Amino acid sequence: MAQKMKIRKIAAVYSLLIGLSMFGMWTMFWIIGEIPELETEPIRIGMHLAAEFVTAVLLIAGGIALLKSWKHSMNLFQFSMGMLIYTLIQSPGYFAEQGEFAFVAMFAIFLLIAGILLIWSFKNPEDFGCLK
Repeated sequence: MAQKMKIRKIAAVYSLLIGLSMFGMWTMFWIIGEIPELETEPIRIGMHLAAEFVTAVLLIAGGIALLKSWKHSMNLFQFSMGMLIYTLIQSPGYFAEQGEFAFVAMFAIFLLIAGILLIWSFKNPEDFGCLK
């Protein structure tokens, strides 16, 4: 029982932290004027930001749902992790082109953690102690 609570809590906290960090990162970039694509490619970056914010909202919702063991919390968590994995594969390219390899490494670590949690949730859903 303790392991079930532990992995569910780890997954929930990870989901919440990443979702809140995504909001924080993009808000900071916007405030300090570090999104030049708003001027040069407003439609593309607008759609990218929409996808990022939807992912962040779903990650936060999934984390809360896991903590509260709500019905279908696993479905929401798994869906949000899938969205996160997509963005963690797609987004590092921008930073790699800028030569900011610390960001690329950070994304790789986040991708590894998200992948482990997602695979674990499919292989051992009972460890998450939630109704599906």
